[in-house]
Amino acid sequence: MPQYAMVIDLQRCVGCGGCSVACRNENNVPDGIYWSNKITETVGTFPDVRFHYLPTLCNHCENAPCVRGCPTGAMHKLSNGITMHDPDKCIGCKYCEFNCPYGVIYFNWRSPHPSWRDAEPLIEGCTFSPSEVTQKAGGKAIPYYNPDREETLPGIRPKGVVEKCTFCDHRVEKNLLPYCVEACPADARIFGDISDPKSKVSKLLGKFRPFRLREHLGTNPRVFYIRGYNPAHYEASKGGYK
Repeated sequence: MPQYAMVIDLQRCVGCGGCSVACRNENNVPDGIYWSNKITETVGTFPDVRFHYLPTLCNHCENAPCVRGCPTGAMHKLSNGITMHDPDKCIGCKYCEFNCPYGVIYFNWRSPHPSWRDAEPLIEGCTFSPSEVTQKAGGKAIPYYNPDREETLPGIRPKGVVEKCTFCDHRVEKNLLPYCVEACPADARIFGDISDPKSKVSKLLGKFRPFRLREHLGTNPRVFYIRGYNPAHYEASKGGYK
């Protein structure tokens, strides 16, 4: 069984946010919830200023505190290392959210995407209402609805449950890359089987000294960061399954 991991090359990342946009579209993520996000740091004094970007997502920890804290088994580990959530078992206790040291689990306090259910047009007699836009786009709840997400999770998670990144498990099952990896224009995200020494992720972790977030906690995250500035070169790739 493969063991999936992601490497994020901070030298290639330009902070464009393409990963976050792709994640929202692929997974029908509600407003105010961020399966994919980034920490932005401003360094220097104007006009000599530069920005550092640290992309964040669920770390799919081997020793996941969210799984240990879940009383119903809703938060659980798949055999391929992905930390998965079952909304049907979730009772909304938020233990997983409190236990997560990375702040990447979110609770749906209200029915998702309320703005798209509004029947009032912005300009009467001139624009469609949000609900009409959704209807004419053929969407379900939102105009950009992706039905593929329904293959392993509810397409839109209901009120009263948590949600988080799943490494696009519905795509991984088909040997497709997580959509944030596919969408990255700089190939800064590399995905693959960390148990295979010939995989791209394994080779990069052998070539560069990686770091992980809050490693001292012993959670053993499956998201690794390499380089910040390092002139060493490697052939760009998104990783994959061979």
